[in-house]
Amino acid sequence: MRIKEFDLTLADGRTLHVYDTDATDAADRLPVLWHHGTPNLGSPPEPLFPASERLGIRWVSYDRPGYGSSTPEPGRTVGSAAGYARHVADALGIGTFAVMGHSGGASHALACAALLPERVRAVVAAAPMAPYDAEGLDWFAGMYRSGQDSLRAAAEGRAAKERHEATAGYDPEMFAPADHAALDGIWSWFGKVVGPALEQGNGGLIDDDLAYVAPWGCDPAQVTAPVLLLHGGQDRIAPSAYATWLARRCPNAELRLSPGDGHISILDSAAEGLDWLRAATA
Repeated sequence: MRIKEFDLTLADGRTLHVYDTDATDAADRLPVLWHHGTPNLGSPPEPLFPASERLGIRWVSYDRPGYGSSTPEPGRTVGSAAGYARHVADALGIGTFAVMGHSGGASHALACAALLPERVRAVVAAAPMAPYDAEGLDWFAGMYRSGQDSLRAAAEGRAAKERHEATAGYDPEMFAPADHAALDGIWSWFGKVVGPALEQGNGGLIDDDLAYVAPWGCDPAQVTAPVLLLHGGQDRIAPSAYATWLARRCPNAELRLSPGDGHISILDSAAEGLDWLRAATA
């Protein structure tokens, strides 16, 4: 698949960097808006391109504000994704579409569906995070220690989060053994979207984490579209209890829990998720 990239200028003068795998048969393809994780750029997931070609999927995505050439927007929420998605879809002449995301991006995808029910046809959420204020959920239980420290700092506010990031480093304990294996395989693709996401600093990461510990601006119970939740039982970044909680909250959700998978290796099931997405939007 060939990826086209451009900067979309919004009404207030800010820009979003957009990706599109448009093709000559675009009218026959299902537009799927990809929501990236933290810290990533928004380039569509190349390991899923073979399945996408088979299923006739057109990937559309964007760098969230603060990443790449997308203008920072301090104070953005998870629910802000709906506005960004609407601007991108309108600019490309796309009416209705499906959404898919991974990690924090999966939470943004759910929020997009909650706030754009007339446009979002179905959702695939891989390793999503639950709202920080999720009732009855011990939000930090099962999360790796460095992740807890990072998000607890975010909960204290921007200054505390910035101080934390000034000395934070990579912690390999965030990944389960299955994740390390996946990162040595086709999901080594993350190397293309993680490093470049941090080239201009960690502003996007900080804004993401502040959004994760703030109200989303919507309730997952508002999602009326069918939802497929994919989660690994060994996930140390976004514990699988998040998906279990979301499955109870979203009215039309199906949960596929893979006990041996972690945060990255769960994406080995993402091609099956695309099959589900095609069927759900038929």
